[in-house]
Amino acid sequence: MDTRRLLRTFATALGTAGLLVSGCSSGSSTQSASASGSAASEDLQPYYGQKLRWRDCGVEGFQCATMKAPLDYAEPDGGDIGLAVSRKKATGPGKRIGSLLVNPGGPGGSAVGYLQGYAAIGYPAPVLARYDTVAIDPRGVARSEPVRCLTGKEMDTYTRVDQTPDDRSEITALDTSFRKFADGCEKRSGKILPHVSTVETARDMDILRSLLGDEKLHYVGASYGTFLGATYADLFPARVGRLVLDGAMDPSLPAIDINRDQTAGFEAAFQSFAADCVKKDDCPLGTTSTANAATELKKLFAELDSEPVPTGETRRLTESLATTGVIAAMYDESAWPQLREAVAGAQRGDGSGLLALADSYYERDPSGTYQNLMFANAAVNCLDLAPAFTGPEAVEKALPEFEKASPVFGRGFAWAALNCASWPVDPTGTPHRTEAEGAAPIVVVGTTRDPATPYKWAEALADQLSSGTLLTYEGDGHTAYGRGSDCIDTAINTYLLDGTPPRNGKKCT
Repeated sequence: MDTRRLLRTFATALGTAGLLVSGCSSGSSTQSASASGSAASEDLQPYYGQKLRWRDCGVEGFQCATMKAPLDYAEPDGGDIGLAVSRKKATGPGKRIGSLLVNPGGPGGSAVGYLQGYAAIGYPAPVLARYDTVAIDPRGVARSEPVRCLTGKEMDTYTRVDQTPDDRSEITALDTSFRKFADGCEKRSGKILPHVSTVETARDMDILRSLLGDEKLHYVGASYGTFLGATYADLFPARVGRLVLDGAMDPSLPAIDINRDQTAGFEAAFQSFAADCVKKDDCPLGTTSTANAATELKKLFAELDSEPVPTGETRRLTESLATTGVIAAMYDESAWPQLREAVAGAQRGDGSGLLALADSYYERDPSGTYQNLMFANAAVNCLDLAPAFTGPEAVEKALPEFEKASPVFGRGFAWAALNCASWPVDPTGTPHRTEAEGAAPIVVVGTTRDPATPYKWAEALADQLSSGTLLTYEGDGHTAYGRGSDCIDTAINTYLLDGTPPRNGKKCT
């Protein structure tokens, strides 16, 4: 799998409990932000009036700066937060349009890392010629005062905890692991935890827009980045330029619906993988049917639950790590050959392949150090939306519907959604329709067999947005722009370059 595409894939792949994408808009905060009107309020003038001091990043062609924003928008004079910004200037030829802000999703994905590792290199040349490509790491993420929760060794333990508990003791162990994670976040990052909501990050984006000298925000957001972009549009509809929301979320859904929908999405993605796998002689899940492939994978998970296998290092491959490895490969069909090899290896008693996929997903390096992706992911999700479940009893009641949504992943996904139940900060958001009345045309992109952001979410968001237009990719994988469809890329490039959105309902393969 191409390393640049690998970065792109895993950058957009995160969410609830480190397994699913999640998010929601914050109703009360949206009303407060909208009240700021077309000009910055007096108490925010120091932030809108600051000057960015650009410097060399140490990465050829890129500049970096630190932007200040209020830690708490309700009390702008109560202290600052420093946010990392990077840009690559338009290459020409052609007249510069402005700045194009990019976000890879998560929440918790580094936008600066995505810019420097993929977007400013991999986006189509005509787009890079006429836009400065820009990224800001959201508050609490990567270079922007990152949320910290657990040490590397503690994370190793956390990722191995059984997420398909079979008895009361295993349920207690899982619940305890979520509590320890939350306690670690409060201990190490208690000051910032109440201030990493999507609404606050969207308001940070508007400060950056102003400092870049742009009257309108031009933006490409993937996965959770679509929720961030839609939130911005709802807050500042008059400042919307050309917005692409790729792999869209539906901000109107409560957490339990999001998790259940995604469970079904990953089941559909697995069915696509299995249908492809059973046609190949080397398929480790058999060559008869997708039903047999599912049975074989569940058998492997059960064996790993009973006895984890070696990986060539001190960690062994557990059921939970193997599940994460399989899920990681569902985001991009180019990872399917790697997954076949990894599953075959685990069946032979070599868990290194699935462990490598899981480590990439968790952003764990060979030294045992984790980036803050999972920490920021939980911090944002648990602040944006009330928890899907308040305790183990609620999960147990919901297990049948989750297992119906996915016989392969349902049980684990249901228990994973318990992670916000013990969060030390109360949620600030509520699910609601996001309309962005008065905004310029916004392009919403959905992939029909997207595992993490099911296609119906794109349909829902395009319908909610007053100026939304739906662009459909009929295919597999998570998100569509830059994945090989000339039809999709041409439609988005045309929109970014001359402002003409595709026809609402346009479909591509």
